[in-house]
This record gives sequence, C-alpha cells and structure tokens, in this order.
Amino acid sequence: MGFYSEERKAALLKMMLPPLSLTAAEVARREGCSDMSLHYWRKQAAARGSQLSENKQPAESWSAESKLTAIIESSSLSELELGEYCRRKGIFPEQINGWRKAFIANSSNHQALKKGVAGESKEDKNRIRELERELRRKDAALAETVALLVLRKKLNAYWGSDDEGT
Repeated sequence: MGFYSEERKAALLKMMLPPLSLTAAEVARREGCSDMSLHYWRKQAAARGSQLSENKQPAESWSAESKLTAIIESSSLSELELGEYCRRKGIFPEQINGWRKAFIANSSNHQALKKGVAGESKEDKNRIRELERELRRKDAALAETVALLVLRKKLNAYWGSDDEGT
C-alpha cells in the first residue's frame, strides 16, 4: 500500500465534494488509489470534525421533493447553521435561495395560470357549444339532401327516365 501525504488525501477527498461531486469509485479509478482508502479517509476526516459531504448525487439532479425538504429544513437556521447544513448535504446556500425563489415564482405563476385556465375553459365551452350546434345543423341538411336524392332516384326508376331535366 502506497503512502499518501495529508495534502494528497485532502485533494482526493475534495474531488468528492461539490462542484465535482465524484463518487469514491470514480476518484479511485481516476487517481489509481483504492476506493476503500477513500472511504476510510472520509471517515477519519469526519471524526476530526471536517464536514465532508456524503451525498451521492449532485444537487442538480435532486427531486423537487428533496429541494422542498431542504428549503423547509433550512428556513429556520442561522447563517452558521445554514453553512453547516449545506456542507453536510453537499450544496451551497445560494442553491437553497435559488430553489426558494423558484418555488415562490412557480407558486404565483400557478395561481395566475389557474385563473387563466378557468377563463379559457369558459370560452372553450362556448366554442364547443357553437360547433356542436353547427354540426347538428349540417347533419340535418345532409340527411335532407340524401332523402331528396333517394326520392329522385325512385321517381326516375318509376318513370323510367334517368335524365335530370324532367
């Protein structure tokens, strides 16, 4: 087993933190060390008090529920507590603020969209009613035309004439 200096260990562990957020296996493959060593070094750093992220997925791929949970959990924290929370989760305070603003913007847009949809649905219902009325009228006209053509054909068959002039 090779000897790694503290600086080298810190550099390898830093690769596992944001913005790279690589997994231990990826760092081990890139740098040619054991992933078990990386896990051990991370555990040692955590025991020393260094807050290293154990989050496996980058913050960009978090689900909406996870983001909302982070917003709620961090809403009552002081600035120092927020920093510690973010280090633990592997995110930045700016990301939480951005998520909060996006959530608020989407909530207000949803209310405006809901009001707009209600108005559109009323207009759509009126348009559908008009189209159905027009369709019934055209169906009746078509039925009348078919009846006239059938009667004309029967009349021509009765009189023995196929010309349309008589």
